[in-house]
Amino acid sequence: MNNNKKTVLKISGMHCASCAANIENTLQKEVGITSANVNFASEKLYVEFNAEQTSTDKIKKAIEKSGYSGTEENHNEKMSDHNHHDHIKTTPDEATRLKKRFLYALIFSLPIVYIALNKMMELPTLKLSENYEIIIQFILATLVIASSFDIWKNGFKRLWHLSPDMDSLIFIGTSVAYIYSLFISVLMFSNIETPAHLYYESVAMILVFISLGKYLEAITKGKTSQAIKKLIGLQPKEATVIRNNAEIKIPISQVLVGDIILVKPGEKIPVDGIVIDGYSGVDEKTITGESIPVEKKEGDEVIGATVNKTGVLKFRATRVGADTMLAQIIKIVDEAMGSKAPIQFLADKVSFYFVPAVIGIAILAFIIWLLVGQPLSFAITILVTILIIACPCALGLATPTAVMMGTGLAAKNGILIKSGKALEVARKINVVVFDKTGTLTKGEPSVTDIVAIKNNISNETVLQIAASVEKNSEHPLAQAIVNKATKDKIEFLVIKNFQALPGYGVTVELENKKIFFGTRKLMKENDIDTNWIEERMIALENQGKTAMLLSQDKEIIGIIAVADTLKKYSKEAVASLHKMGKEVVMITGDNERVGNAIAKTVNINYVLAEVLPQDKSLAIKKIQEGAQIGNWKLPARSATAFAGGEIGNSRQTRVVAMIGDGINDAPALAQADLGIALGSGTDVAMACAMSSLPLI
Repeated sequence: MNNNKKTVLKISGMHCASCAANIENTLQKEVGITSANVNFASEKLYVEFNAEQTSTDKIKKAIEKSGYSGTEENHNEKMSDHNHHDHIKTTPDEATRLKKRFLYALIFSLPIVYIALNKMMELPTLKLSENYEIIIQFILATLVIASSFDIWKNGFKRLWHLSPDMDSLIFIGTSVAYIYSLFISVLMFSNIETPAHLYYESVAMILVFISLGKYLEAITKGKTSQAIKKLIGLQPKEATVIRNNAEIKIPISQVLVGDIILVKPGEKIPVDGIVIDGYSGVDEKTITGESIPVEKKEGDEVIGATVNKTGVLKFRATRVGADTMLAQIIKIVDEAMGSKAPIQFLADKVSFYFVPAVIGIAILAFIIWLLVGQPLSFAITILVTILIIACPCALGLATPTAVMMGTGLAAKNGILIKSGKALEVARKINVVVFDKTGTLTKGEPSVTDIVAIKNNISNETVLQIAASVEKNSEHPLAQAIVNKATKDKIEFLVIKNFQALPGYGVTVELENKKIFFGTRKLMKENDIDTNWIEERMIALENQGKTAMLLSQDKEIIGIIAVADTLKKYSKEAVASLHKMGKEVVMITGDNERVGNAIAKTVNINYVLAEVLPQDKSLAIKKIQEGAQIGNWKLPARSATAFAGGEIGNSRQTRVVAMIGDGINDAPALAQADLGIALGSGTDVAMACAMSSLPLI
């Protein structure tokens, strides 16, 4: 029996990457812990452990012994409370506090820097005596330390727990410089001549730069959680439940499995369930990727956070809270964001040893310079210099400068890049995975073909009759036909006795003639022969189109086909990738026929069709691991279709870019080495991606 359990803990007290490495190193020594992965940006610990050997409480205690604290996440609360978002708590208040700390430190440090520069540049001054200047520098440096005392406190705390971090370097360097300067100040006041210098301005400016860095870091951390916030916001806050034969509105958190829920046109479906009454078209594009609204009738499944477009639906809730499909997508995105690339593990390992190594080198250099006869002031200067140089100030300034240059040039070409990591990863990409709906295609149905069958009837007449019939229809595709007629300025005809036949089509009377418009089933039910036109229907369907028959007085007079059409430049984009030697794959929630048709049109050889959001991220992971497409299967709930064989013949790890635009793409975008969201895509997709392409 497998007793392994997974949990996510929110970690408090981390200040740099070495903190994350310290926690991971501590937990890996604990009995029963299989894996421990700390994401410093999101301040979360993803831990897997053997429930027989350890527990969550023991893990928390181990974290506390390292000088940090961990609290469990409550996923049900995350789904039910849109206003608090307790699980992502890099709050605006925290960023505001750090901003104030930086400003106070900056204000107090500027006079110290001015006094120091005056000695070198003879700037205008109040002509104060040297003793007064020393007093002013001492007071202001002390105020800077007081305003940034958290850095000293955290640095000392990490040293006390024998797990030094970057704050420890700052604490040692600035405290030594401050105490040494204070000692020299006392000697100067005592009229004892000394060649030593004061370092008050160094102490102040170092703390100013560190405070600025931590403020910017807090802002960045807050942005990392935007994808999860937006996903949670998709779910409506209330649901209309039928209890005791009365309609009542209740908070989404109070919906129970088995409740009967009423959803009116235009409303979001609150939870997952099974339709028990009604007929409507439901827009599932944001969840499943299906481009055309899906007809829902009794017995069909509906998904929470999708939009009811036309009719009224009653359904029985089958999954609520953390069990809904949206909740599972959130969990996948959260875990994918918390995972690390191999290079990150190397960086964490280096950072774990970096701080102790720097402290050791600084102390060694201090001793060596004393032994070779240099004065104490010189040896202390060397000690402080090594510690301060090792602080991440230079890196914190140099790296953003380089990234700004790259992102600035990209922005001029219409590409918005969210991080330096995206630039680093992009050059290594060898597989590009496209979502279909809204990425390669426009994401909305439109009329693609109008075929008049009889010689005495024109295409315009076929469209006029079909649009007049569909004007009063709630069918998901009706609007596309009506829009086409409106665009072509075609006059609508007056119809009578409109009747919708769910799953079949519609029937009306027009100028004393019986009109049928819909599927083959509708025609056969009314004894209308379709065999002679079957070849044309199949040809259209093989192109990924939905073909509908129009008959008049028991005789078929035309066909109208509707489909999700390609975006401008989709073919060119795929062709460019092929020229660059990249393998191109398409993943879609649409059916196999539509997926293969679109892939053939844009010259993509590898297709995964009918893939649910949860399985899109799994597919990306399999591709990253080097699995040959065709040799592995997705879970049974997702059908798979492959055109053109396998990707490559080797098992090497691939570097994968995922391009998408919908909420259903969010897990895959987060899982990919490089997530690319179109500028026309949803906020959630763009938050999960590392870069954004306004056009493709």
